Amino acid sequence: MNANPPSSAHGSSSAAARAAGEVIELLEILWEHGREMVSPAPVSATQLRVLYALEREDGINLRTLSELLGSAPSSVSRLCDRLEALGFVERFPSSVSRRELELRLTKPARAYLDGLRTRREEVLTAAVAAMQPSARASLLEGLHGFRASLEGVRPVGLREPALRDAESA
Repeated sequence: MNANPPSSAHGSSSAAARAAGEVIELLEILWEHGREMVSPAPVSATQLRVLYALEREDGINLRTLSELLGSAPSSVSRLCDRLEALGFVERFPSSVSRRELELRLTKPARAYLDGLRTRREEVLTAAVAAMQPSARASLLEGLHGFRASLEGVRPVGLREPALRDAESA
């Protein structure tokens, strides 16, 4: 068996990767616009990663959050300081250790994330609704395949929720 794929398979993989890159760039613009629509002073992309991580791992300490984000504790601490100043993060004494603090999202942070997701989903829903039904089905199948392929290459600490089926969403 040949370990290298035929050049046509490599070519189609490259074309698909380029197309995915173009779509991702458009989604980045869309995501930025969504943040601007939700709040006049949106959080940065890095701060948003902190909010997502705390949403998934409520009550974690700074060391664990740093590991999840792959960042230095001092950098993550400054991010949390800024988010705390915005009223999005609170620090509480740990129930496990007196030397640690637990990080928790506030109600305004949860409302911000809900509003952001709602706005982004509205725009995505409109874009997907404009597609032909067969293209929508292909997109869903392709996204599931893409998601599955990322399982082996995902950066440490990046644990995103699974894609939902169109029927269950």
